Amino acid sequence: MEGWRKYIQNGLGCVEDLEGKLDLNSDEKKQMQEITNRFPMLISSYYADLIDWSNPADALKKIVVPSLEEVYGGGVLDPSNEANNTVLNGLQHKYKNTALLLVTDDCFGYCRYCFRRRLKINNEVIKNDANFEQAIEYVKKHKEIDNVLVSGGDPLILSNEKIDCILGKISKIPHIKNIRIGTRALVYLPQRISEGRGLIDILNKYNKPNKRLNIVTHFNHLKELDTPEASEAIKILVSSGIIVRNQSVLLKGINDNSNVLKNLFNGLVQKGVMPYYLFQCRPIEKSNHFRVSLDDGLKIFEDAKEKLSGLAKTAKYMMSHESGKIEICGQIDDLMFLKYHQAKDFEEVERFFVKRIPKNKDVYWFDDLES
Repeated sequence: MEGWRKYIQNGLGCVEDLEGKLDLNSDEKKQMQEITNRFPMLISSYYADLIDWSNPADALKKIVVPSLEEVYGGGVLDPSNEANNTVLNGLQHKYKNTALLLVTDDCFGYCRYCFRRRLKINNEVIKNDANFEQAIEYVKKHKEIDNVLVSGGDPLILSNEKIDCILGKISKIPHIKNIRIGTRALVYLPQRISEGRGLIDILNKYNKPNKRLNIVTHFNHLKELDTPEASEAIKILVSSGIIVRNQSVLLKGINDNSNVLKNLFNGLVQKGVMPYYLFQCRPIEKSNHFRVSLDDGLKIFEDAKEKLSGLAKTAKYMMSHESGKIEICGQIDDLMFLKYHQAKDFEEVERFFVKRIPKNKDVYWFDDLES
């Protein structure tokens, strides 16, 4: 067993593991059990040690510890309708030049706002080599695809041998120019990078001038970023010439504050990571307590950008909607200005358009806006 796996084995994975950390009465424990029966809990021992368990408002606690607010309704399991873009089990082709491979439903930790939490309920990932070969053949035939995003779950939780196989097969496709790996390993278990023997060699093997390998990570708060372990993992990747970008999600009570975002984005740049996207939290089932309205989110984001260094102003405020990746550009009175950064309908890419915010109504998602 690789040494980094001990941080998962010694982590928190059931309601009983929270005893002594949370003050729950018997009814609350029962509710918490019902919540985790549907959407499991997993907190690596490394990440658990970063949490201030005595602070009810601790940001990291809210990210991974189930909330009793999850009992209440609201939201859907597949808010971006990924099912509609699935061409083979574990393979999505939504945008013309991008293929998305879901190679596992396992993670180093389970975010309570995760928009793919349905993967633990439904079988939507590549489960075997035969399915993977079918996905590779699809990408080979579709020469308009020039980049592949390897996601899940978390691809880096797989064995080195499996990662090597996946990257090797993709890299042999002539028309693929970029490979992205979406991972939260640097957040939940940076030891996967620093202590995972051989992993960096595998990543370096597939990071070539004509086929770039990008790591897209997911820091939401400076407390996740500003640790010796995370800093070391980032240093190893950046020093190897691998491009590292960060996607955050705007979350109520966690980072819905311009100073928190400023510190995060500036901190990322200081460590060599490019702030990429700040996503509007998707309306995922049982996650209403994480929502920030679009107009409040835009104000927070713009206030943060005013305080950023020029290098950190690369971040864009985005919604990953069923119709495409929509940039939230600005607002005047009740008019919101938007642009398709990517679109399912390729003709819509880069189209700038305007939507209206309904009067006396909080708007949290694209579908709440009026034409």
